[in-house]
Amino acid sequence: MGKLRFLFALWMAKLSIPALKITHHNGTDFPGSLALRLCPDFLRYIGRPDTVVAITGTNGKTTVSNLVGDILEKSGKKVLSNRAGSNIASGISTALLRGCTLTGRIRPEYDLAVLEVDERASIRIFPFVPPTYVAITNLFRDSIMRNAHPYFIADVLTRSIPKSAKLLLNADDLIIAGVAPDNERVYFGIDKMEGDTQECVNLIDDVRICPKCSGKLDYAFRRYHHIGRAVCRDCGFHSPDALYLAKNVDMEGGSMELWEDGVQHNYHLITDSVFNVYNMVTVISLLRQLGFSHEEILPLMAESAITASRHSEEQVGKVTLVRQMSKEKNALAGSRAFDYIAHRPGRKELLLMMNCLGDTHHWSENTCWIFDADFEFLADESIEQIVCAGARAADYRLRLLMAGVPEEKIVCESDEFKAAELLHYTPGDDVYILYGTDSLALAYKVYDHMKTIATERGKEVQA
Repeated sequence: MGKLRFLFALWMAKLSIPALKITHHNGTDFPGSLALRLCPDFLRYIGRPDTVVAITGTNGKTTVSNLVGDILEKSGKKVLSNRAGSNIASGISTALLRGCTLTGRIRPEYDLAVLEVDERASIRIFPFVPPTYVAITNLFRDSIMRNAHPYFIADVLTRSIPKSAKLLLNADDLIIAGVAPDNERVYFGIDKMEGDTQECVNLIDDVRICPKCSGKLDYAFRRYHHIGRAVCRDCGFHSPDALYLAKNVDMEGGSMELWEDGVQHNYHLITDSVFNVYNMVTVISLLRQLGFSHEEILPLMAESAITASRHSEEQVGKVTLVRQMSKEKNALAGSRAFDYIAHRPGRKELLLMMNCLGDTHHWSENTCWIFDADFEFLADESIEQIVCAGARAADYRLRLLMAGVPEEKIVCESDEFKAAELLHYTPGDDVYILYGTDSLALAYKVYDHMKTIATERGKEVQA
C-alpha cells in the first residue's frame, strides 16, 4: 500500500509541474508539498543519484549551493538541485521528483545532486536522503522564533547527519567543530587577515568560553563574532587545522592563495566581501573532495559570480545602484551587510526595507533581532543618508539613533516606493537597497523604480 500511495503522490506532483508553468509559477515547491501531503514518507521512496552533496549552515548555504551547481554544470555534469524551490522537505522533494521517472527512479543522466538544506529541516531529510558529503558554512544565532541558539542547531545536525557522510567544516567556527564528532571530516579556513582583532567588536558573541570545559578561550585572532582561531587555556581545546587554507587574501588586488598539503594555488577573487570569500573557499574545498583538480577549478571559478539575488550592482545615471541581501530576523546577516557597506570606498545612500512580510499574515513580527544587529557600522561618515521604509521604519530609526547615526541623516517613509523617491541620488554615490527573503519580490519592483529615478536624475544633472 505504501508503494502505491507513493506512486499516486508522484504522479499527482508531476502533473502539477506543467500546470505551474502555464500559470508562471516556475520557482515553487508546490509539487513537493503536494507529494508530502499525499504520501508523508515520500522521501523514503523517491530515487536519488548515487552522490548527494548537502550544504547547510546559518548563512551562505544558498550562495555555496548555487556556485557549486553552476561550476559542476559548466564542467559538463548533470546536476539535480533545489535552487528553484525551498531548502526544507518540500523543496528537496520537488527537486528529486523533477529528476525521476514515472516509477520514481532517478533518471540515469543525473551525475549527482547538490542540495541546499535548512539546518532544522535536516532531521526530516537526511534519514531518507542520506548525503555523501555535508558542507556546513557556519553556525550563528538566527531567528529567535525558529532556531533558538546555535548549539541547539549543532545538536540537531549531529542527530540527523548519518555516520556515512563525510563532513566539510569551517575550521574558524568553534561551534561547528563539535558537530557529528564520529564522522570523517576535513576543514577549510582563512588565515589571519589585515583588520582581524583579538577582541569581539560585535554585539553577538556566541563562543565566549570553551565548548568542552567552559574554560577561558584565548583568541589568536577574531574576524567577526565568534569566527576566528582560539585555544582554551585550561583544557587545550583549540580550533582545528584546515586542510584547505586561504592565505594572503588581497581584496583590492582581487586575489588569494589557497594552500593544500603545503602546496600553493593562486585564485582570483569573485567578490570583495570577506563573508563571500569563505563561501568561495567552501566551494573550492567541496570541488576538491569531489575529485576536481585545482587546474580544473581555477577557470571555472573565474567565470562564476555571486547569485544576483544576494548582491548585484550596476551604473545607472550618475550613481551606482546596489542590491544587497540582508536577511530579516537574522541579526548576523544584518551586521555582515552593514560592515561590508561601511568599509567600501566612496559615499553611500541606503534604503532599509528588511521587513518580515510573511509574519504579517499570521502573527506579529518579532523585532528583537534589530537590537542584536550591529547598526553601529552605519554611523560611518561615508554613509550620507539612510531612508527607513515599510512597517518597521520607526523601529529602524530608533535603532539607528541608538547606534549614533546623526538624526539629520535619517528619513522615514512607510511606503517603499515613496521611500525610494526620498533618496538623494547624488552623482558618484553608491545607492543601496537592503532587503530580506520575505521582501525579495517587492524589492525588485522598488529597485526598478529606483532605476527610473536614477536615470531621470542623471539627465537632469547633464542638462
